[in-house]
Order: sequence, then C-alpha cells, then structure tokens
Amino acid sequence: MSDLLAAALLGVVEGVTEFLPVSSTGHLILATELLGYDAARWKLFNVVIQLGAIAAVVVLYWRTFWTVAAGLARGQRGSARFVRNIAIAFLPAAVVGLALHKKVEALLGNATVVAVALIAGGVAILLVERFARPGTIRGIADVPAGIAAGVGAIQCLSMVPGVSRSGATILGGVALGVERRTAAEFSFFLAIPTMLGASSVEIWGQRHALAAGQGVSFAEIAIGMAVAFVVALVVVRGFVALVGRHGFAPFGWYRIIAGAVALLLLKG
Repeated sequence: MSDLLAAALLGVVEGVTEFLPVSSTGHLILATELLGYDAARWKLFNVVIQLGAIAAVVVLYWRTFWTVAAGLARGQRGSARFVRNIAIAFLPAAVVGLALHKKVEALLGNATVVAVALIAGGVAILLVERFARPGTIRGIADVPAGIAAGVGAIQCLSMVPGVSRSGATILGGVALGVERRTAAEFSFFLAIPTMLGASSVEIWGQRHALAAGQGVSFAEIAIGMAVAFVVALVVVRGFVALVGRHGFAPFGWYRIIAGAVALLLLKG
C-alpha cells in the first residue's frame, strides 16, 4: 500500500472516530500497527490530522460560534459563560499535557496499552449508562463553572492512548449531571482548543524533522486532514442523533469487542 493511500485510510479512521467515545488516537495507533508501519514515523501525522476533524466542527457549528462572538460584542452573559466554561475545561489538559508531554509521547506507540484502555473505557461507559441519573443541565452556557472544571479534569485521562478524549469528556459531563446532547456538544467545542494545543506542541517538537523532510510528508498530512474533515462532517451529526435515541451503551460494547480483538491480533 502506498503512503498516500495509507494517509487517506488513516484520515477515514480519524474522521469516523474523533468525536465518538472510542478513541481516535487509539484507533490510529492500532491501524498503524496492523498495517505494519513505523509508529514513530507516523506519530506526528496521527496528531496533526485531528485538525481536519476539528475544522468540521467549526463548519457544522458556525452559527453557534457567530452567535457567541456577537453576544460577546454586546456584553451578553450567556456568551461570556459559554467561553468561560470552554476555557475552564481546557485549562487542566493544557497544564497536565505540558507537564507530562514526554511521558504521554512514550505511550503513543504502545498498541497494547490502547487495547487495554479500549476495554476499560468500554466498561466505564456501560457503568455510567447504568448508574448515572438523567442530566438536567441543558446548554453549555448553563453548565456551572465547577462542573466545567470537573469535565476538564476528567479530560486529562484521555492522555493515555485508547481512553478517548471525547469519551472522557462526554461521560464525565453526563456523570456530573449534564444532559447527553449538551455533554456531546461541550466535548465537540472543547476539542478545538485542546487539539489545537496538542498539534501545536507536536509540530513545534518535530519542526526540525519536518524541515528536513523526515517522517511523513506534507502531502500525506494534507490528504489525511482533508479526508478526516469530510468524513467528520457526516459522522458528527449522525452521532448526536444516535446518542439521543440509544445513549452511549453501543459504543461501550464496541470498545470492549474492539479491544479484545486487538489484543488477540497483537499477540498472534
């Protein structure tokens, strides 16, 4: 398989999994491993193409961003609380991510860690679905600052590949009393500063390799981002509708099965 075709395939994986509670990074690591590619060479690619999926959220929710920006200009409290909650939730990951960057990087090539985390995360989803009371907080601007901070703290768990950033933030929000759809959209918006920060750190750390043409090429990154963007446009809307009808349990069972199959393949 050519590297450009592999980049497109990994872009599909990213677009499908970035906003689902199944771990996009974990799936990219497993896909890279199962395709027989050098994980170290594709590490930057796996992080940066997430920006393509993030761009899909900006396009899909442009009216929300416009409304918030206009509200800020007029001094509306709702818009200010919206931005405040995203900022508060982002802060823990920014601090912990910078402090533990090297340790997190060391885990990014470990497919076994991903498989185990998929199973553990699947069990956690089923437990939250079974025992969490229906959320009553609707609207991101209505989320109390303390709960936003709690969601941000829980997001830090996703630094372990396979845990899932979206899964941690969505289920964390649900467990803390946020209604499902609001928790999902909070996760979408929180992904923007989180992934911009993670990609910026990774690009800066790999700047010399990029300039020297080592690792993946700019063409491969561009293809991966473009494919991830298009696929995520479709997946995000479908995910919100699915969660509204069936909750998160199907994703919990999927994670358990996928993690078990991955362990078998890795040991085979």
